[in-house]
Amino acid sequence: MSSRTAPRVWIVSGPSGSGKTTLCEALLRDPFWEKRLLRSVSVTTRPLRPREKQGRDYTRIPEAAFLELLKKKAFLEHEKIFGAFYATPRSILEKAGRQKKDVLLCIDVKGAATVRRVLGRSRVTSIFVVTPGARALVRRLRQRSTESKKDIEKRLRRVKIELCHMKRYDYIVINDVFDEALGKIKAILTAKSCESH
Repeated sequence: MSSRTAPRVWIVSGPSGSGKTTLCEALLRDPFWEKRLLRSVSVTTRPLRPREKQGRDYTRIPEAAFLELLKKKAFLEHEKIFGAFYATPRSILEKAGRQKKDVLLCIDVKGAATVRRVLGRSRVTSIFVVTPGARALVRRLRQRSTESKKDIEKRLRRVKIELCHMKRYDYIVINDVFDEALGKIKAILTAKSCESH
C-alpha cells in the first residue's frame, strides 16, 4: 500500500462468470491485504439477487435518487448495464485516504476506462480476469442460478464487447484454478506496491 495521501486504485474486471467478484472477496479475507485494501461497494438501481446483501454486495437505491447523486457528481464512474445503473461512489477515495489504505474496485470495462482517465494511469493498476474458454464461462453462469436463460444469453453477448477491452489492462489473469489465480493477483499487488512513484 502507498503511504501517500492519494490512495492507489486497484481495478479488477472481467466478464460475468469469470470469478472476479469471488477473487476480490478472497483477497479481502487475506489478513495481509485486509489491512491494506478498502473495497468499494457499488451503488446500483438493480434489485438485489437472493444471495446479495444491501451494503455488503451493493448499495441499492431508487433510480430517482441515483440520478440526483449523478447530478451532484457523487460518482467516480457510472454505467448503465441491462437497464440498471451502476456506479462507484467518489467518497471511497477520501475514506481510503483517511484510513491510509488503497482502493479495490471490481467494476466493468467502461467504468475502468473512466477511472483510468479521471485518476491517471500512475494511480491505477488494472487486472482483467478471464476463464480458460467460453465453455467454462457458460457453465459458471448457469451454475450461479441467479439469472434466466435469456439474461445469460445477453451476458454472453456482452462478453464479446468486454474481451475487446482486455488488451487495455495492465495484467490478465486466467481463472482456471482458483487458488492459482488468487496467488497471481496477490503477486501483482505485491510487486506494484514495491514500485517507486
